[in-house]
Amino acid sequence: MKKVIAAGHICLDITPVFPEGKKKRLDEIFSPGKLTHMGGAEVHTGGSVANTGLAMKILGADVSLMGKIGKDAFGELLLGLLKKYDAEKGLIISEEESTSYTLALAFPGVDRIFLHNTGANDSFCSEDIPLEQLEEAALFHFGYPPLIRSMYVDGGAELVKMMKRAKEAGAATSLDMAAVDPASDAGKADWKEIVKRVLPYVDFFVPSVEELCYMLDPERLADWRERARERDITEVLDVERDVRPLAEQCMDYGAKVLLIKCGAPGMYYRTADRQSLLEISPRCGLSVEEWAGREGFERSYVPDRVLSGTGAGDTSIAAFLTAVLRGYPPERTMQLAAAAGASCVAAYDALSGLKPLEELEARIDAGWEKCGPEYRFT
Repeated sequence: MKKVIAAGHICLDITPVFPEGKKKRLDEIFSPGKLTHMGGAEVHTGGSVANTGLAMKILGADVSLMGKIGKDAFGELLLGLLKKYDAEKGLIISEEESTSYTLALAFPGVDRIFLHNTGANDSFCSEDIPLEQLEEAALFHFGYPPLIRSMYVDGGAELVKMMKRAKEAGAATSLDMAAVDPASDAGKADWKEIVKRVLPYVDFFVPSVEELCYMLDPERLADWRERARERDITEVLDVERDVRPLAEQCMDYGAKVLLIKCGAPGMYYRTADRQSLLEISPRCGLSVEEWAGREGFERSYVPDRVLSGTGAGDTSIAAFLTAVLRGYPPERTMQLAAAAGASCVAAYDALSGLKPLEELEARIDAGWEKCGPEYRFT
């Protein structure tokens, strides 16, 4: 079986549950000295390593998870959760640093608020990935460099080093991004230059449209926000006018297979020419003839219900990469990626709603309803 490494950001996600029917204003809840009675708390693994890596493992891939946590209570809890999947062995446990966590505050009727500590992720580096495992891997997937300090300081030199090292070891490479807090140190980094420097060493680039636009064209993002006002940005995007120009930049920078997650509407995809795709490691089994020179927009499937969008993008990536490793053609690969995302939103966490690829295929073939009108490129 083809071996996969899922590396990068990992954390513990904690979501306090607010009792139903007791809506209060934020200023009332966060009033000094105020006691607010709550329900239980949802506690799950989080971050790209856990969301995408474990999802690929559940989907049948042979995955090793690699990240850094602290030797503390949160770290022990995280290890316990990973042991259920026999996936804890690749983690580095730091004596000096704390385990990363996210406190997700989901107030009824209000968009979620995230309180995040990057913790031990900040010192993760290329040397933390054993070379012998890279030399055996068909795919090296790295996630969330904006949440890992070592990856964005010095113009992203360590990120470039990591992806280049993986390619030189003979693995195909995949890179996912994350939202950037403009007020943080990551917000001061020149992300356009970092993306430009790293993409020649990335075979599968899988960012979200909002993350990518922030990095490549902040003025365009400001325009989107103005157009969206109170709505989600993805509701107002036009693929031809808004998404395609970002894709053109990525292709100019050296992207080979590009997947841009566009939220509830679906996913845009674009591939380079045959000669460029031949640079992808043959270990991953990509059919160059089938994949070369492709472009399209895969609409989302109608979910059974929507409980949470947490991890939907990560599980879509997991299905996409797993399908690629299995040798699926582009059309089916994109359908499975969209189907995995629709399954994910039907659960509170990233993994509970995930279905096997064969089950997703059966539902697709049975006529699973799509969202929105079909999009055709001119």
